[in-house]
Amino acid sequence: MDAELLELAKQFESAQQAKSSIRLSERNVVELVQKLHELHIIDFDLLHTVSGKEYITPEQLRHEMVLEIKKLGRVSLIDLADITGVDLYHVENQAQRVVSDDPSGLMLIQGEIISQSYWDSVAEEINERLQECSQISLAEIAANLNVGSELVASMLEARLGTLVKGRLEGGQLYTPAYVTRVSAMVRGAARGVTVPTNLSFLWGTLQQLLQAMDGAGGVATESSFFQSLFNGLAKEGEILGSLRAGVHWTPTVFATAQRECVDSFFSQNSFISYDTLQKLGISQPVQFLQSRYAEGIPLVTAFAHPSMIEMLDAAVEDAIDRSSWIDSLSVLPTSFGSQDASKILSHCNSVQSALKGNKGMILGDSYVFSNGFIKDVYGRMEKELEVFRLSGSSGVILSDDFHLVMEAKTRTDSGRSGEVNEKKKKKGKSSGARTEILIDDEEIIPLKSKKNQRKGKEASLVLSDTKKGTKKDLARTQEDDLNIPSDDWIMQKILTLVPDFEEQADLAGLEDPQTILGPLANYMRPMLISSLKEKRKTLFSENSGKMKHLLDNLQKKLDEAFLNMQLYEKALDLFEDDQSTSAVLHRHLLRTMAASIGDMLFHNLDMHNKLKNGINVEESPNSESITLGSAERTALAKSFPGSLSKKALAVVEALEGKRVEAFMTSLRELAEESGLLLKKLDKKLERTLLHSYRKDLTAQVSAETDPVLLLPKVVSLLYIQVRNKALQAPGRAISVAVSRLKDKLDDSAFKILTEYQTAAVTLLSLLSASTGDEEDCTSDRILSKRELLGNLMPALKGLVLGTAQS
Repeated sequence: MDAELLELAKQFESAQQAKSSIRLSERNVVELVQKLHELHIIDFDLLHTVSGKEYITPEQLRHEMVLEIKKLGRVSLIDLADITGVDLYHVENQAQRVVSDDPSGLMLIQGEIISQSYWDSVAEEINERLQECSQISLAEIAANLNVGSELVASMLEARLGTLVKGRLEGGQLYTPAYVTRVSAMVRGAARGVTVPTNLSFLWGTLQQLLQAMDGAGGVATESSFFQSLFNGLAKEGEILGSLRAGVHWTPTVFATAQRECVDSFFSQNSFISYDTLQKLGISQPVQFLQSRYAEGIPLVTAFAHPSMIEMLDAAVEDAIDRSSWIDSLSVLPTSFGSQDASKILSHCNSVQSALKGNKGMILGDSYVFSNGFIKDVYGRMEKELEVFRLSGSSGVILSDDFHLVMEAKTRTDSGRSGEVNEKKKKKGKSSGARTEILIDDEEIIPLKSKKNQRKGKEASLVLSDTKKGTKKDLARTQEDDLNIPSDDWIMQKILTLVPDFEEQADLAGLEDPQTILGPLANYMRPMLISSLKEKRKTLFSENSGKMKHLLDNLQKKLDEAFLNMQLYEKALDLFEDDQSTSAVLHRHLLRTMAASIGDMLFHNLDMHNKLKNGINVEESPNSESITLGSAERTALAKSFPGSLSKKALAVVEALEGKRVEAFMTSLRELAEESGLLLKKLDKKLERTLLHSYRKDLTAQVSAETDPVLLLPKVVSLLYIQVRNKALQAPGRAISVAVSRLKDKLDDSAFKILTEYQTAAVTLLSLLSASTGDEEDCTSDRILSKRELLGNLMPALKGLVLGTAQS
C-alpha cells in the first residue's frame, strides 16, 4: 500500500513538472468555472479579486484577514481590502464573521477590527506614561488613539489593577500614590473645617494648592475626584459631620457646639430669638427648636418656654384685679415685638377669661386694659368733651342730623304754603305780583314767594360742605374740617387725666407716649364721637327754631342790602372813562356799603354755626350796625366749615380789593354756598328803589342845616334827577361829579353849584388848617365862609327841591 502511494506521488510530481501542451485563456477559465458551478462539481462560493485574475474562497479570505489582524493587532477594513485584493463589500461581510467567531478576542469599532492583544499593549503604554505623570485624562488618551472616550474608559476599567496600576475617576486616571496623596489632603482639609462650609469652595482651594505643588505644568484635578474621595472618607467614618445637598458640609464639632449654645441660652432665658439661631447657622430655626423642645411656643420672632406665659399671665391677672392696665412688652424681654406679645397673650388663661367675662380687652397688640379702667377714663373724657363742645364755634351738623333739618324745613314749608294760599284766595291774581324774573342767561330767580325762597335753605346750609362729595368724602370732611375731636386731642386729654402713661413711656424708652395712647384713643374716639353726635342732635332740635328765625331775618336784610348795592354799582359806569375817580368811587363803595353787607352776613353765619354746634347765643337786634375789622373777618371766615370758608375768605379779599365787581361775584358765591338767595336788580325794582331813594334824599336835603353835609346830598339828588342814577360819592370825588353835571344844568344853576362847592372846599381847608386860637385870623375867614354858605344854601336847595316839586 505504501509502495503504491509512493508511486502515485511520483507520478503527480512528474505531472506537475511537465509542461502543458494546451493552455486555457482567462475567458475559457471563467466559462469553465461557471460550467462547473452549473454541473455542481464546484459546490462552494468563490470570490474573485479586484483585478479579476484570481478566485478566492470566503474561508481563505477570512483566514488571510485573521492572519493580518494577528500581525497588526488593529487594522481597518479598507486596509484589509487593499491587502487581500478583494472588494471592500466582501471584506465588510467577512469581517462580521471573523469577529463573531472570536467575540472575546476581537471587536469591530468604527470600521476597524481591534484585537485584545492590541488593547493590552496600549494599556501597558498607558500604565508606563501614568507612572511618569501621576494622572492622565481619558480625553487625551482617546484623542491619541482616535477612538471614543467611552471605549477607552471601558478598556481601562477591564485592565485596572492588572495591566494598569491606577484609579479611574471623573474622566481622569490617577496613580495609587497620587490618590493616597490627595486623600490625605482632603482628609486634612475636612478635619480642619469647624464651621458649615460649601465644599465647592474647599475643592477650589485644594486645586490651587495642588497646582502650586505640581508647578505650572501640572494638570488641574477635577472637583468630582475630591468629592468622591470625600464621600469615601465620610462613609468610612474618617471625617465626622453631615452633608446636605451634596455640597453643604456641617462638621460634627460645629453641630455639637451649636446645640450646646442653644441649650444654654434657652435654659437661662426661657426664650431664644430666631435671629440668634440664624447667626449660629441654623437656617430653619422653628423646625430645629420644635424638634428639641416640644413643649415650647413658636412666636413671630422668638421661641418661648411655657414659663414665660406663666409670668405674663400673673402680671395680667393682677392688672385686671386692680382695674388697671398693663403693657405686656414691659414684662416680656426687650427683644420681643408687639406681634410676639399678641401671640403669647393668646395663650394666657387670665386674658382669655377676662375677654370672655367682659372684664378686660386687648388694644393694639400688647396692651391689656381692664373694663373698670376704661369706664373711669371714658367718664372723665365725656366731661372734657362737653368743654370741647362748648368751646367750638364752627362746624356742620353730623350726618345723623340731616333728618332733623328736613323735618323742620317740611314743617316750615307746609305752614308757609298754607298762608300763601289763603292770601292768594283773598287778593286774587293781582295780589302776588311777579314771583320770579328772567335774567340774561334765562335763569329763574324767585323773588317774592316765601316757600321758594326757603325751599331747601336749611338743608343747603347744613350740607354745604358735603353736597358735592361722596359718602367717603363726607366722612373725611366731618373729621378733618369740622368741630369733631381728633385723635391728637383725645390722646392729649387722656395723658392729662392719666399721667401714668407718660411714666410708662419713659420706662419703656419711648420718646412719644402716643405709641401707648394710640390704641386706647382709637377705641374711645368712636364712642366719644357718637356721644357728641347725640348731644348735638338734641341741641340741634332745641335750636332749630332760633336757626330758622335767624335765617329768615338774614334773608330779608340781605335782599334789601344787595338790591341797594346793585343800584349804587350802576352809577359807577358813568365814571369808567376817568380811572382815578372810578377807583375812588369803587373803594368808597367797598368800604361803606359792601363792608356793611359782608359784616352782617359773616356775623349771622357765625351765629348760625354756633347754634348748630349747640352753643346758646342771643340774636343781635341790629346786626346791620355791626362793624368788623379785617382781622376779625378773616378769623370768622376761617372758622366756617369746608368750602364755605374758602368762599368767605374770597369775600374778605374782595373787600380789601379795588373793584366792586369782584365783591359782588364772591358775595353771590358765598350766598349760594350758604343756601341763601340773592335777587338780581331788574328794571321794575330799579325804578322802585330810585323813587324811594329820591324821596328819602329830598327829605334829607330839605331838613339839612349843615352847609358842608348838604353838598353831597344835593349832588346825589341831582344825579337821580338828571341821570337817573344813585351816586354815592365821597368828598374827593365831589368836584368831578359836579363837573359831569355841566351839560345837564343851565348856566345859572351850574354856577350856583360850582360856587357852593368852591366855598365848601375853602371852608374845609380853613377848618383843617385852624389852630383853635381866637386871635388866629383863620377863625374870621371861617365865619365869613360859613355865612357865605348859609346865604347860598336856599339857592342850592332850590336847585333840587324846586325840580322835585315840579
